Amino acid sequence: MEKISDKEGVDLLGKKYAELKNEIHKVIVGQDDVVDQVLKSIFSNGHSLLVGVPGLAKTLLIQTISDSLGLSFKRIQFTPDLMPSDIIGSEILDETRNFKFIKGPIFANIILADEINRTPPKTQAALLEAMQEKTVTAAGHKYTLDKPFFVLATQNPIEQEGTYPLPEAQLDRFMFNIWVDYPSYEEEISIVKNTTSDRQVSLKPILSAEEILYFQGLVRRIPVPDAVYEYAVKLVAKTRLNSDMSHDLTKKYLEWGAGPRASQYLIVGAKCHAAINGKYSPDIEDVKAIAKPILRHRIVRNYRAEAEGYSVERIIEELMK
Repeated sequence: MEKISDKEGVDLLGKKYAELKNEIHKVIVGQDDVVDQVLKSIFSNGHSLLVGVPGLAKTLLIQTISDSLGLSFKRIQFTPDLMPSDIIGSEILDETRNFKFIKGPIFANIILADEINRTPPKTQAALLEAMQEKTVTAAGHKYTLDKPFFVLATQNPIEQEGTYPLPEAQLDRFMFNIWVDYPSYEEEISIVKNTTSDRQVSLKPILSAEEILYFQGLVRRIPVPDAVYEYAVKLVAKTRLNSDMSHDLTKKYLEWGAGPRASQYLIVGAKCHAAINGKYSPDIEDVKAIAKPILRHRIVRNYRAEAEGYSVERIIEELMK
């Protein structure tokens, strides 16, 4: 990219973000918040877990985003018999009787981990190094993945038979836990009209890999006032039972609180949210805007919260007051 100032970069990010959303909505009807959050995680260099019942176009959304970004895309269908080598790749003997590494589907820019909780922890763990270090290790050799690299995973919240809950370490590596809800009445009419005709939509790439990497770097460079750092860290500390800042609701309804990665993601997410809304520095409202999808999967309710109908979202809202 040509050399521009960070201020011009923020303006350009807002413009490209709007273009990207328009392109995605040529295929995806509604789901505005979901599209917003997935794109924010991409510009923040994070991964997303999309949770929703079947048939809500989670897979189509991820495919559409990859087409709009002009990035390589691989889908991995997670099943109980999937092995780590099916994700990472494996070594084979070639015709010269030398070992040759055959790359697995993890070697792409966007990975769709479809129904990630259907595979055993051993296979789920094959993603841990890739998500954190952007590398994979096979047969003692370390391979660097192409950048940008994102894991966008889907999970069905209803059918839990034959599933393996994601370990906390795996969940913590997802920046956002995005709840995909049913469309509105009007949106569903549009969806049915579009999908029951022979309508064909061709998408044009809005951003290149190089531009995405530039915007990721730009988001990291955005300055943050001390008051925003303090608010983000204090909000996370309120979720911890053993903290001096622990909230009364936490002591009453939570079993486990969020770790330091939540504070980091709150700041990076707030920077990104501010930038796409034309602001050159985030404020406390930007932290609040992205707090739910970041904290949702990092705090664990106790039985009392479940018995009294206190949802995770309600607890987060109370903590932000």
